[in-house]
Amino acid sequence: MITKFTVLKVTPFIVEVMKKSSSKRSGIEKLAEKLEIKPHEIICIGALGNDKQMIEYAGLGVAMGNAFAEIKEIADYVTLTNEENGVAHVINKFILNN
Repeated sequence: MITKFTVLKVTPFIVEVMKKSSSKRSGIEKLAEKLEIKPHEIICIGALGNDKQMIEYAGLGVAMGNAFAEIKEIADYVTLTNEENGVAHVINKFILNN
């Protein structure tokens, strides 16, 4: 039997079911291809298991401060938590160079 779906436990209470060929990474890859952006020019920020492939793909993979441990381990950089404006911190540090 060929599996047509990916089932991913995102948090203890959330399960994602999606088409096997779909992921955040595949979405980013398709968008980057269409916009002619190279992976090393991309920053991806995430916290949960469903962000792993996307973070690995990006030139700069960022884990939120409140991310799962496995996401922090694979990230190039760990930012502040959601409550501490971690995404804004990444924008200031890596895009605006502040």
